[in-house]
Amino acid sequence: MYYEPGVTAHGLPHDPFKSCVVPRPIGWISTMDGQGRHNLAPYSQFQNVTFNPPIVMFSANQDTGGQRKDSVRNAEETGEFVWNMATYALRDAVNISAEELPHGVDEFERAGLTKLPSRKVRPARVAGSPIQFECVYLNTLRFPGVPPMGTADVVFGRVVAVHIADEVITPEGLVDVLKIQPLARMGYFDYTFVDNKFQMVIPGNSRALLAGLEGSPDKAGAAREP
Repeated sequence: MYYEPGVTAHGLPHDPFKSCVVPRPIGWISTMDGQGRHNLAPYSQFQNVTFNPPIVMFSANQDTGGQRKDSVRNAEETGEFVWNMATYALRDAVNISAEELPHGVDEFERAGLTKLPSRKVRPARVAGSPIQFECVYLNTLRFPGVPPMGTADVVFGRVVAVHIADEVITPEGLVDVLKIQPLARMGYFDYTFVDNKFQMVIPGNSRALLAGLEGSPDKAGAAREP
């Protein structure tokens, strides 16, 4: 098949675009507004941008009324947000927190989640989530789209603190992804989670390149030293 988005019809019962970019890690973003009210919402358009310094982004379409999402407004207003890793064990809470609710409703309470205090920012962390990034807001890129929901706000933040549960670190000092079972978004109403892995190492034996792919700036710097 072939179609041109917004120009020609795809002819399928459901738009296939989101189902072609899979799986997508979930940005489970907690924020706080200027009045101290908590918000929590999942975004499947989430990713790390770079590792030195560590920067992440989440992209939020407008709500069904064509308004900006609370996560975006709160991050811009307070300058802070937290990413919480969504897992298979927390899937029901993730789904509940995705509901479109009036501004000021606490999704932590709605989903039966316990708040954990952060160390460097004000938004709370999700208890039970094995990894959290405390982030300082950097900027927003706004991409106009077709109303009411097409416009997207892409929010960038610098990671200033990382929390990793001790029980998901292996004796070798690695994050045990298979134990965590991270949740990921597919297309339609489908999700998946990580339950297997395999390794591929780029050939050439470049220590600096491999350190960069590993995400280890100290190793990369050392590999470049004469």
